[in-house]
Amino acid sequence: MQLLQKYWTIYQEEELASVERICFQIEQAHWFYEDFVREQNPSLPSFNLKNFSAKFFKHCPLLHQWSHEHEKAFADFMQYKIRVPVCGAIMLNDTMEKCVLVKGWSSRSGWGFPKGKINKDEPDSTCAAREVLEETGYDISPLIKEQDYVELTIREQRIRLYIVVGVSEDTEFCPKTRKEIKDRMA
Repeated sequence: MQLLQKYWTIYQEEELASVERICFQIEQAHWFYEDFVREQNPSLPSFNLKNFSAKFFKHCPLLHQWSHEHEKAFADFMQYKIRVPVCGAIMLNDTMEKCVLVKGWSSRSGWGFPKGKINKDEPDSTCAAREVLEETGYDISPLIKEQDYVELTIREQRIRLYIVVGVSEDTEFCPKTRKEIKDRMA
């Protein structure tokens, strides 16, 4: 129990050490609020992330030290967020003639390979498997080969996509997350 308490204290200190890490937690809370809380009570207002985080900064005692500079803190977070590495997969059938693509929830989203931001200290292949599972409902972890990937950097963000061969065309893909993936195509 003491070890768990010690780990929790270290985790809290790390997560509260920078406004960027705090904003990641607020973003998670925003998704939960929009996906679950508002669905249970549609009369509650919808907020974009900036307005949602402003309310947190204003009303949460832990964040009062930054409340007077929310605009700058939010802008810094958005700049930081676009540099966080992304991992995912190019999922191919046995003949490598077909691949799986997903379309994001937003009307501005286009088609792309399932992928998402890496968590702190998370291995690349673990992130790829987690994100693909969240976005397609398919577990690629048994098919990932650590050396089979393509990687590029676009505007300071590293993107690694594992090449995963052998995804059955009969697979029923079903996202595990809400309001993240609007459609999928195989």
